[in-house]
Amino acid sequence: MPGARVRRRFMVGGNMATKANVALLDFAGLGLAAIMGIIVALANPVFLAIMLIFLVLSVLVTRYGFEKKRDLGLYEHERSWENVLANGLVPTICAVANPWIGWGAYVGSIAAITADKFASELGVLGGEPISLLNFKKTKAGRNGAITIFGTLMSLDGALLIGLAAMFLIPGLDLRKVVAIGLIGFGGSMVDSIVGVLEEKGIGNKASTNAICALFGAVCGLAFL
Repeated sequence: MPGARVRRRFMVGGNMATKANVALLDFAGLGLAAIMGIIVALANPVFLAIMLIFLVLSVLVTRYGFEKKRDLGLYEHERSWENVLANGLVPTICAVANPWIGWGAYVGSIAAITADKFASELGVLGGEPISLLNFKKTKAGRNGAITIFGTLMSLDGALLIGLAAMFLIPGLDLRKVVAIGLIGFGGSMVDSIVGVLEEKGIGNKASTNAICALFGAVCGLAFL
């Protein structure tokens, strides 16, 4: 019957959506992301669009090359609320403070966490990782390590946020896009440098990600 077919399609679609969500966030992480999304949307709908672009890009680079990441033990198919909080707290605060500080801090923070995501997810797929602790070769995925490929990809990720912002925020030109790209790139490098401390037991992945976002916000406030 037509009604039964519709119900079956709805159930299949719901199951697929649930699997897609679980592949990105666990239940608590998804709930916290939804709350932050609502707050950002109420602050400025354009900011929500930029955040959604970040989320889509994050999923794409996370899924890309997943077989090699899985073989290396680096594929993160499920992230927790701690990850959401570490990456999303600073942008959310910047969005709420937008009437007083402008859009630069928000976009800068999103550019930084996007650049870091591109560096970490794509950098493990190519090139020899070099530890910033001693500038020697190390294993892929180690905190405080970078690859040339991952470094270049971090700039690309930040530039994508800059291009998105150019189409969504009136008056934003190509010079601002380049500035956003450089700010995001800087945030990713700060994340890698702080990662050296993480390797020594100072801080953790959440604190490192939060510092990356904060760096982007401060630079965005200062230069955008």
